[in-house]
Amino acid sequence: MDEKTEHLRDIFMDVADDETVTESQSEQRGSLLRAGSVNERLEGTIGKMRERFDFDTELDDHALRVVVRRFYDGESDDGIATVLRIPVEAVFEARMDLHLVREDDAGDVDLSTVRRLLDDATTEGVAARLDVDPGTVSRAREVIAAENRAQRVSQRFRTEFEEILTDADIAVRLTADTREDGLDEATEGMEVDVDF
Repeated sequence: MDEKTEHLRDIFMDVADDETVTESQSEQRGSLLRAGSVNERLEGTIGKMRERFDFDTELDDHALRVVVRRFYDGESDDGIATVLRIPVEAVFEARMDLHLVREDDAGDVDLSTVRRLLDDATTEGVAARLDVDPGTVSRAREVIAAENRAQRVSQRFRTEFEEILTDADIAVRLTADTREDGLDEATEGMEVDVDF
């Protein structure tokens, strides 16, 4: 210990009641791959959505988290339904509550046309005018409602989901790269192909 460090230690000892100069760290440092943090953040966002909007889905937050993650992984509603062991319609309903709209959710009908016609007609009336099944118009109506809710909050919740999952993806890639780079440097120049 040099003279300055010893002097600082003496000052600390005079002022403090304890002779311990160092404090152990109990929290993990950094945020890369912290267990559960992505799931907790997703469920936190889902909880905020529940407070703000009335959900039609009967799925709990855990199942909704699965819907969010698999939606962003590009999985179809059929695939998500299989994993959760629920009807495909329940996945669609959950996605609408979560503002997770796909481009093809409305099927063959034009949403702007349905939106315009719904101002003056019932679902059945719009279906008759467009010569489509009333179920198709009902589905389009749900998509329109989900888009409207998302626009009222400037797509805030969908943006939060994307940020959480992007952060997680970056963390996984950075951690993997760091492990690979560290191992490469540590074994550089060493005989690693050894038979026992």
